[in-house]
Amino acid sequence: MTAVADVAATVPDRLYTHHDGRGATPHRSNPAVIHRELTTLDVQPGHHVVEFGTGSGYSGALLAELVGPAGTVTSLDIDAYLVAWANVIHHERGLDHVRCHVADGVGGFPGRAPYDRMVAWCTPPLLPQAWVDQVADGGLIVAPLPVAAVPNMTVVAKIRGCGGEPVVEAVFTGGYIEATTSPKTDLDLPGRWVDWENRVPSPSWISIAWREQDDHLHTGARTALARLLKDAHCEPYAGPELDWPSWRTFAAHLADPQLTMAGLRPDLWAIGHSTPATAAVVQQDGTLVADSPDSPSLAALRGWLDAWEHAGRPAPETYRPSLVRHDDGGRGGWRLRLTR
Repeated sequence: MTAVADVAATVPDRLYTHHDGRGATPHRSNPAVIHRELTTLDVQPGHHVVEFGTGSGYSGALLAELVGPAGTVTSLDIDAYLVAWANVIHHERGLDHVRCHVADGVGGFPGRAPYDRMVAWCTPPLLPQAWVDQVADGGLIVAPLPVAAVPNMTVVAKIRGCGGEPVVEAVFTGGYIEATTSPKTDLDLPGRWVDWENRVPSPSWISIAWREQDDHLHTGARTALARLLKDAHCEPYAGPELDWPSWRTFAAHLADPQLTMAGLRPDLWAIGHSTPATAAVVQQDGTLVADSPDSPSLAALRGWLDAWEHAGRPAPETYRPSLVRHDDGGRGGWRLRLTR
C-alpha cells in the first residue's frame, strides 16, 4: 500500500463529505482521484503544504496525516461556509496543524510561504505567477491546467519549481471545477469562458475560442448556439465509442482558433468547430450536431476526428507539455501547451 492509501484508511471520509451538522457537500472530488493526485504530490513528513480548494475538508485531512505534526497544511477556498465547517471538523478530530482560510487561491497565500508542495482541486485560467513565487525551490505543484481557452479542456500537470521557473515533469488525465472569484452555485455551467447561455426554454451554453473577434452583443456566439439548437442536422459518429479524455485533449492540442465547446443539454458536453456563420459539435454520446449536412464546420470537425483516429486516439499522458509565459496586464503566469 502507498502512504496515501495508509492514511486514507485512518481518515473518516464521510465525516467530511456528509457531516451531520453541515450536510452533504457537492463540492467534493472522487476519493480515488484525490488519492492519485496526492500520490503524485509525494508529500513527506514535515512538509509545508498548501491546497487550493478546501471543499469538504477531506483532502486537507489526508494532507495533515501525510505531513504529520511537524508539518503544516494551509487550505484555501472562496466559500466561507465550506471553510468554517472544514475548520470545525478538523478541530473535532484534533488536527491542529491544518488551517483553512477564505481566500482566492489564484493569488496563493504568501503569509505562510514558501511551500514544499502545492495541490489544486480547482482549475485556474493559467499557472499563476503567485504559485511559482510561493513554491520552494525544488518543490512540486500538482494542478489541473487548461490547454485551450474553452471550458473543460484540461489535464493535470506535475510541475517542479526550479530557481523561480516552473518545469512540467508530466501530465495526465484529469480536471476540476474552474476557479472563480466567488462561490459557485450552478455546478452544471462552467465557471469561465462561457460566451453565451440560454436559460429558457432549457439551459444551454457555448464557448468559442474566437471570442476576441465577436462583438459586444456576442452575436457570433449567440448565432452559433442557435444554429446548433434549432432545426439542426444530427448524425451518429461513424467510429467506435468516443474516448472523451483522449478526444478533448487532441482537439485542444490543435490550437485551432475556431475551437468550440457547448452544452446543448445539461447532461451532455460537446466539442467542435464554429464560425459566425456555421457550427458543428460532437457530443459525449457520439452524436454529431451541425447547422446543416453540408456545413463547412461539420467538414472541419470530421477532419479533426479523422486525424484523431489516425493518430491512434492518443492518451493525454503521451503529449509533450510546455509552459508559455503569458502577461495580460493583470495576474501573469504560464499557459500550458501540448504537442505531439
